[in-house]
Formats: sequence, C-alpha cells, structure tokens
Amino acid sequence: MSVSSSKKEQSPDKLPWFSLLAFSMASFICIMTETVPAGLLPQISEGLNVSNSYAGQLVTVYAIGSFVAAIPVTLATQSWRRKPLFLFAIGLFFVLNSVTALSSSYVVTLLARFIAGVGAGIVWSMLAGYARRLVPENLKGRATAIVFAGTPIALSIGVPLGSFLGSFIGWRGVFIIMSLLTLILITWIVVMIPDFSRSSKNTRVSLFSVLKIHGVLPILSVVLLWMISHNILYTYIAAFLGATGLEISVSTALLVFGILSIVGIWITGLFVDTHMRLLVLLSLSGFLLTALLLQFFDNNLILIFTGIILWGLTFGGAATLIQTALAQAVGEANVDVAMSISATSWNMAIAGGGFIGGILFDYIGTKSFSITIILFMIIAFFITFFNKKYAFPPNKYQSKSNHS
Repeated sequence: MSVSSSKKEQSPDKLPWFSLLAFSMASFICIMTETVPAGLLPQISEGLNVSNSYAGQLVTVYAIGSFVAAIPVTLATQSWRRKPLFLFAIGLFFVLNSVTALSSSYVVTLLARFIAGVGAGIVWSMLAGYARRLVPENLKGRATAIVFAGTPIALSIGVPLGSFLGSFIGWRGVFIIMSLLTLILITWIVVMIPDFSRSSKNTRVSLFSVLKIHGVLPILSVVLLWMISHNILYTYIAAFLGATGLEISVSTALLVFGILSIVGIWITGLFVDTHMRLLVLLSLSGFLLTALLLQFFDNNLILIFTGIILWGLTFGGAATLIQTALAQAVGEANVDVAMSISATSWNMAIAGGGFIGGILFDYIGTKSFSITIILFMIIAFFITFFNKKYAFPPNKYQSKSNHS
C-alpha cells in the first residue's frame, strides 16, 4: 500500500479504523507482554526454577530495554522506511514471546525479555506519529486516542485474563497465545497499514533540536509529575488500601480503575481535537481531587471509590492528551523523535514512582502518598495553566509556528 493510497483515506470526517485498530492492538500487545508476568510469577518461578523475586525481574528488564532503546534506536532508524521498521519491532514480540514460552533457561528468558523491551521502545516511539500521518488535521487527536485505547484495555482486561488463563494452560501457554496474536497483527499490518518514506539525510532530526522547541520541556515536566504520582499510587495500591482498614479488594479497586480508564479514553477521543487544553486541566484537577479524597476521607468507603473512579477517568486519556500536546508542539517532522523522548519520560516516571513510593512507604507511611500527589498535581496544573501559548494551547492549532 503506497503513501498516495493512504491519502485517499484522509477524508475530512472519516477515520481509517482498520489501520488505527492495528496500532491499538500493538499497544495492547506491548502492555500485555510487559505486565503479564506479574500475574504469573509463582508459575514462572517454578518453571524456571528461580525465586519469585528473580522471576519478577522479567518485568524489570523489559522496562529497562524499553527505557534505554527508545531514543537511540529512534535516532538511528530515521532513515528507515516506517512500515518495515514497525514490522521489525512487532516481529520481535513474536520471536521473543515464543522464546520466552519455550525457554527453560532463566538467562535466555531474561535476555529475550530485554530485547522485547527494545522492541517496545521502538513501537511506543512510532505509534502516535505513524497514526497521525494517516488522518487529516481535524482527526489527529481522535486517532491518537484510538491507538492508545489498547493500553487501558490490556491493564483492565488483558492482564487479569492472562492470569486466569495461566491457571488452565500454564504460563508458557499464555506467552504462546500472545505470539499467535502478534502473528495476526503482523498479517494485519502487512495488509492494512501504508508505508511512509524515510527521512533524508538533510532532514534528520537531532535530540537536542527537539528539546529546544518551545513547549517541549513543560510537557515533559507534566508527564513526569503526573505519571510519578500515578505510579506511586498504582504500585502501592494494596498497601494503601490495607492501611485504610476498609474492606476493599485490590482486584475490585483495579477493575473499577481499569473500566473507568476505558471510559476516560473514550471521552478524551471525543474532545481532544477541540478541547485538549481543557481536558488536561480537568484531568490534573480530577487526580488532585482523588488525592484529596484519599487523604481526608480514607475511612469512607463511598468516597474512596469515588476517588478511584476519578483516578481511572483522568488516567485513561493521559497518554492521548500528552502525545497530542507534544505532537502539536513539535510538528509532524519531529514527532517520532519527540515520541521517543516521551516514551523515555514515561518509563522514567514508572521507575520513579516505584522508587519514591518505596521510600515514602518505608519511612513515612501510606498517608504520605496522597500528600505527595497533591503537591505534584498542583505543580503540574500550574505548569499547564501558564504554558498556554506553546505547550497546551486552547485549540488544536498552534497560534504561531515554533517548529524550528
């Protein structure tokens, strides 16, 4: 499928659904591959003859692979055509999930997980930019929302389903299923996704040129503050709920969070192209309200669940909002490098949330979680509020070009 044929899809009011859903499936597989081991740790530790803590490193090394690869691989592959690069990255999931399913060696499995993480770094760097090139200007935000819908679906449905299936077919069977899903996705991409030309040597983008664009650093600051706060609560949700003394099941809380995340991304998809700035401010305010409810009403079951509902609603569209803001700030020519920086920032925030949350939990206790979130959300809100011109403009178009 050529670039010219893809442009025929770009009618002013029509989305190329089959192409965009392939990208959404890619985000689903990325998240599933990353997180499914967490629900299968006892089985994996037994199967590889290692402790649970060692089995848990399968999640860690995947994240490390994604973290270290996103920026350098994106910079190194600017001269590659988009479709072969995307197929290569997705193909890594097929090969390496298959290796994970068949390997009896912990070291080989660990290496496979690391390289799979590298594939994820490539995919996350490409998804938003690739999808946005398939649609006209007035639908770019909605296209981004469709692409990232795979993430909350994986977290709320896919991961629990993987854990459930693991009890029947074993953890290796779950990885085989993911490999088969990846094979379906590869076929889907070959048939439905158009190709785009590579960057010429004269138009190659440098990391520092993107970082110097007006609006980029404020957006990345909001990413770090928002996602560190989210991951403090998400990583230690069991400890936090346990400290309330209320009879709240962690699985129930996370199911509510996941379902409302899907609702959140649906709402974001409806309005991101016309009200992106307002949605970011509302999302930050909603998560701030969640933290206030958890801090001051942690003995009230109804208000705790109200906070969890708000948390899910505000988190669901976070990736879409941030990627849309970043893409608008840098322009289409710089979007792939910008997305690699964003992916690295998200992974830094995941690690930072776990690290900061661990320190708070060990030295102060779970009550410090919501106080920290309140502080971070206030800072993120004001960064968004006062960066109206370039980072978070009031409409989908920049009032002034700054794509230098």
